[in-house]
Amino acid sequence: MAKVGYARVSSVGQSLDVQREKLGDCDKLFEEKRSGTTDARPQLKQCLDYVRDGDQLIVTRIDRLARSTLHLCQIAETLSEKGVDLVVLDQNIDTSDATGRLLFNMLGAIGQFETEIRAERQMDGIKKAKDRGVQFGKRPALNDDQIADLREKRKQGALIRELMTEYRLSKATIYRYLAENGA
Repeated sequence: MAKVGYARVSSVGQSLDVQREKLGDCDKLFEEKRSGTTDARPQLKQCLDYVRDGDQLIVTRIDRLARSTLHLCQIAETLSEKGVDLVVLDQNIDTSDATGRLLFNMLGAIGQFETEIRAERQMDGIKKAKDRGVQFGKRPALNDDQIADLREKRKQGALIRELMTEYRLSKATIYRYLAENGA
């Protein structure tokens, strides 16, 4: 029976040190810096391929494994089919017994609920900010007068590369300004 650890943080700037310390007793450790909302997690895939009957997959928190209940249930089913128990250290879950499986499913559902509520609040905040006139994204490189000047120069036959040099913009940006303004 091997103890196999999986550690994950969402971004490159975050540290895995705390999880590494808690998973220090594991025989093998898989770790990655990827969002839990994406399926493109090669280390998780390798970890799930690696574990065998009788092994334990150990994570520090349930949200390190997945953020959606569906994905969490898929992982749990994969582990169950392989005869692998899941241990979640911080939430004291061990799926080798019925109570552990119940807690696992409940916390997974709560985790997804929290993620959805956070997304709803974020969208509400963005909508309110837009209603107040807050602009999101990069500021336009040119003002209305410069855009009119750009269009006029293009109509007079100015080459795109000349406009790129004069306005210090990429070819794509020049074409976007021309297209947005009907030139």
